[in-house]
Amino acid sequence: MDFSDYQQLTLTRRENGVLLITLDRPEKYNAADEGMHTELANIWKDVAADPQTRVAVITGAGKAFSAGGDLAMVERMAGDYDRVSHMLSEMSDLVYNMINCDKPIVSAINGVAVGAGAVAALLADVAIIAEDARIGDGHVKLGVAAGDHAAIIWPLLAGTAKAKYYLMTGEMIGGVEAERIGMVAKALPREEVLDEALRIADNLATGAQQAIRLTKRALNNWLRNAGPIFDQSAAYEMLTFLGPDVVEGYTALREKRAPQFPSAQS
Repeated sequence: MDFSDYQQLTLTRRENGVLLITLDRPEKYNAADEGMHTELANIWKDVAADPQTRVAVITGAGKAFSAGGDLAMVERMAGDYDRVSHMLSEMSDLVYNMINCDKPIVSAINGVAVGAGAVAALLADVAIIAEDARIGDGHVKLGVAAGDHAAIIWPLLAGTAKAKYYLMTGEMIGGVEAERIGMVAKALPREEVLDEALRIADNLATGAQQAIRLTKRALNNWLRNAGPIFDQSAAYEMLTFLGPDVVEGYTALREKRAPQFPSAQS
């Protein structure tokens, strides 16, 4: 498999068929613009089809895993039906391609992970987070519904009560707390996160491949069965990108102030 077309994901082949995928916009804290979002949607099909890859590890360059969607991209999407329609399709590809990739995926969450970053972090089969990292879904703080993955994976990981609390408030979760409530497999000192993720990947890559992949395939039926929930939540997110609250949301972020959402002013 030729990965040379990828520009914002750096791909490094390691021993035992482990492919290291690095979100590589460190100057933007690996925030996903249109290009990175497309690459994140496509990479999992390529991983699944690549005969040289047995396990994928995903991490972020620099201090962050991913700061979510690039704010400029959000501004371009707001109120633009064509862009919103395209994003709905691509968002579905990202989620379903991860779910349907039978090869194990390990995330090394080395720093903040939100938005599209949280998708890759939490839909991974094994998630390792830095104790001082934070993870969250801040869609509601932007003025849009939480829709890109959270409605199907957060209740399975942490239970419905925690999922509703964090998704409806937009509060962030620290690494230690994320491990405590079951969002991730392990929380470790930051300097140990990638090494542990690679150790786990090596272990998986040298194990019984069919047994591991079929185990993942069976477990991911929980997510496939929840497909209609994801589809509806994704549609709701895109619907709210066409409303007035998102404009106030990104404007408030730009101006570093609390938002005054139109829907809360009546």
